Amino acid sequence: MMDKNYSDYIVYVDESGDHSLKSIDNDYPMFVLAFCIFKKESYKESAVKKLKEFKFHHFGHDMVVLHENEIRRDKGYFNILKSKELKQDFMNELTQIIDEEDFTIIATAIKKKQFDLHTTKTPYDLALRYCMERTYSFLHKQKQSSKITHIVVEKRGKKEDEELELEFRRVNGGQNQTQTLMNFEIIMAHKQSNSAGLQLADLVARPIGISILKPEKENRAYEIIKKKFYTKKKGWFLDYGLKIYP
Repeated sequence: MMDKNYSDYIVYVDESGDHSLKSIDNDYPMFVLAFCIFKKESYKESAVKKLKEFKFHHFGHDMVVLHENEIRRDKGYFNILKSKELKQDFMNELTQIIDEEDFTIIATAIKKKQFDLHTTKTPYDLALRYCMERTYSFLHKQKQSSKITHIVVEKRGKKEDEELELEFRRVNGGQNQTQTLMNFEIIMAHKQSNSAGLQLADLVARPIGISILKPEKENRAYEIIKKKFYTKKKGWFLDYGLKIYP
């Protein structure tokens, strides 16, 4: 079997909010798409192991899938966190894992109420293109853009997955800002796949949205997350690691 030319990186994707413009949640009128880029070596040796150890410590097994929404609402497995002290310890440990792990974040945050209704693109399409373009730029700097890099996203439903894959193929095939042929391959994973990368992506998306929606609100998670954004120089990440639209 011929070896394929795979890159040293893998990308895990998750979202916060929904991309529908028909019904907008006034409490959270945001759509955030977050790409978390891991170097495979450190991912398998550190992130995967740490999340397993974390789950064994808190639940006694590693079958729990960490979902930000369920953790925040103390639902399912996370109903054990109804004590303020337990919840604080749990979140402190999880936040520390995110802080310690070496990965790069590229995200697009869309203010749905201000979205241009005349465009033929949906918020998801637009966010996907922005994130793919900047991820390609990151890989180019790492001298990895000529190699195949997998982008892992969660399955959402047959129609949504088909639309996502079609837009992915368009952007990957050159319908992007620089008309570049990219070397991405998409992987559609089930929500219960228990992927460490998908779970970490799930945990970073909402704090980004909240930071834009309520910039005055204390947001400890975002203070850690923003240190991981892809930057151009001197720590400047707006329009590079974080694109806010409009």
